[in-house]
Amino acid sequence: MWPKILFMAEKQGVRINKFLSEIGFCSRREADQLLRDQRVTINEKVAQLGATVSYNDVVKVDGDILSASKKDKPIYIALNKPIGVVCTTDGKRERDNVVDFIGHDKRIFPIGRLDKDSDGLLLLTNDGDIVNKILRAGNQHDKEYLVTVNKTVNSNFIKGMAGGVPILGTTTKKCEVEYVSRNQFRIVLKQGLNRQIRRMCQHFGYEVKALTRIRIMNIKLDMPAGKWRNLKDHEIDELNEMLAASSSLGAAVQTKKKKSKPDTFKPRPEGSAKPERKGKRPAGKGKGDSKDAAFNPKSRNLRKLGGRGKRR
Repeated sequence: MWPKILFMAEKQGVRINKFLSEIGFCSRREADQLLRDQRVTINEKVAQLGATVSYNDVVKVDGDILSASKKDKPIYIALNKPIGVVCTTDGKRERDNVVDFIGHDKRIFPIGRLDKDSDGLLLLTNDGDIVNKILRAGNQHDKEYLVTVNKTVNSNFIKGMAGGVPILGTTTKKCEVEYVSRNQFRIVLKQGLNRQIRRMCQHFGYEVKALTRIRIMNIKLDMPAGKWRNLKDHEIDELNEMLAASSSLGAAVQTKKKKSKPDTFKPRPEGSAKPERKGKRPAGKGKGDSKDAAFNPKSRNLRKLGGRGKRR
């Protein structure tokens, strides 16, 4: 049986992807992929996306019953991922996966992705809740990159990249972009679309030759390629402070309702005469036919002519 605390707030059970994340097995994104691949069962039945788990259910992944032991102490690792290593926990499909590369004795998974042909800072953990808090664009957390391109970086390119770029059917959020050298620039993103920086550069006719992530929030890249370290206590404290107001479910989208004007209609007393309209035009005269209109400096017709009129 599972620890009851996992289910206390959920009367109808816990969604299977959240459950796998909470016990530190994998991230919710990885859990969804396991479900699509039909590798998860609940009580010997293949689990579907959106399925829920209750207190006494038997959950298996690849036929192995998940351990019901006490949740491990949170692990937070910073890795300088080299080019060629793939950000996945699936050792069956990807030989060069990041988990086998590190070889940690506890089960960990990456926080987000870094393309196979990119290098730099990658965080790994067994804390499923922190993953979505860091990654969701609605939480507005910085990820900084150093990018080398094949052409000269000019002011138009910098301005265009910073102002939002149309890719993948949407426009990227405005971001901070800074010139570094002739073929290099620095960019800080708060979202993570698929191959976002490469696609943004491609929009302006540039090709990315090298892409290195150098910072995630308060964690900076400070180790050689292929090396990793545990986060320091003060880094974890700072990280938790920055994540305190973040949601693992993403910010709720609020729509502003248009204020309706108060109803000013007042019924006319029965038998009373219809009130005469203010400024009513004399019968037989259309709009603009009044003699006075020709000399009215606020007249629409006169404004179109530059405000001049002639007596007829």
